[in-house]
Amino acid sequence: MKTKKMADHKAHHENTQVKNTSGTAQRARLLERLQKGSIDTFTAIRELNIVRPGARINELRSLGHNILTHRMTLTDDQGRPHSSIALYYLSTNPPAEVSQ
Repeated sequence: MKTKKMADHKAHHENTQVKNTSGTAQRARLLERLQKGSIDTFTAIRELNIVRPGARINELRSLGHNILTHRMTLTDDQGRPHSSIALYYLSTNPPAEVSQ
């Protein structure tokens, strides 16, 4: 009899591929990216395959990560401006346009 493999609930950023859409994998990818610098909603969706970045951010905050949000206007791939797009960053790593 074959045994089923259980999903790894402790996914780590080094072994989570962009095609893995589990919440654990998405949080690992997003946290790894935040440790390198700020990321906006559009980039998180496009590059990290995270459809609801705000939800993952809230989950990371509930796990104790100090993530801040800056709102800004960005233009999408079709040239349309969008106001109040979130730019997320770790409090120890503010983006250049937010730091004083």
